[in-house]
Amino acid sequence: MIMKIKVPILVFVLILIGIYGCNGGDSHTDTPTSGNLSIAADETYKPLIESEVLTFESIYKYANITVKFKPEAEVFNDLMNDSVRLIIVSRKLNDAELKQFEKWEIVPKVTKIAYDAVALIGSKDLKDTVYTLDQLKELLSAGVNNPQMKNIKVVFDNNNSSTIRFIKEKTGVKEFSSNCYALNSGPAVLDYVSKGKNTIGIIGVDYISDQDDTTSQNFIKTVKVLNIAVNSDSEAFKPYQAYIAQKIYPLYREVYIVSKEAYTGLGTGFTAFVASERGQRIVLKLGLVPATMPVRLVEVVKDDIFN
Repeated sequence: MIMKIKVPILVFVLILIGIYGCNGGDSHTDTPTSGNLSIAADETYKPLIESEVLTFESIYKYANITVKFKPEAEVFNDLMNDSVRLIIVSRKLNDAELKQFEKWEIVPKVTKIAYDAVALIGSKDLKDTVYTLDQLKELLSAGVNNPQMKNIKVVFDNNNSSTIRFIKEKTGVKEFSSNCYALNSGPAVLDYVSKGKNTIGIIGVDYISDQDDTTSQNFIKTVKVLNIAVNSDSEAFKPYQAYIAQKIYPLYREVYIVSKEAYTGLGTGFTAFVASERGQRIVLKLGLVPATMPVRLVEVVKDDIFN
């Protein structure tokens, strides 16, 4: 016996099948060039990421990206707590984070987008403008023996910032001196050092390297950008793009987009844009070094931009 199905019910079932088939069962509404996306980024890269997002949204009118700028530790917490599906940071996932991704059965997408550097700036009265990594360790260490260094105040951008983690890794410092302080942002460090005496600030280089940013360039005139050497037998360098590109400036590092987006959505589109030629030109303009396009080094004669 053949069961009879009423036409209205059959039509409704077919409509549901059609909808499911078109969407593939995917509840996401964003595409690589449209929709809404909330991401978290290391606040060290605020100038760069703001420029990338502004340009991306100007090209793709239906895309809306909201960026939460936070210290690095909080950015990773957001990713692991599922608050965001894409972050921009200066390190890859560690072993514990990778194990969590395995439990989620998600393969993280890690894209290197730039080479960055940590810059040291000093107040105008600072006498020593060249530091080796060992001297930097001595300056920051709680057990410092150099009386002159004990009088130097050192300021960071934030207690949980990537700059603090990076400097600890590069110098081997375990405990900071009582002369080390944390403020609340890169611009706050610039302002503090420009007004202070016998002071050193440690910040991301993009806060001082954008030649079109009049605010940062005005600050540069009120501070000294310090030279860093690996040891006393090696040459010291300032964080110029050319030295970062050649990896001879000792405090260079890498910038990554880490995504847990399991489909081709707006996060995928934004990552592709930042890694594209247009996105990499923004990296270049901000004083960082592009990671996905070749860089041609040209020697020119001009005034020192950091003096």
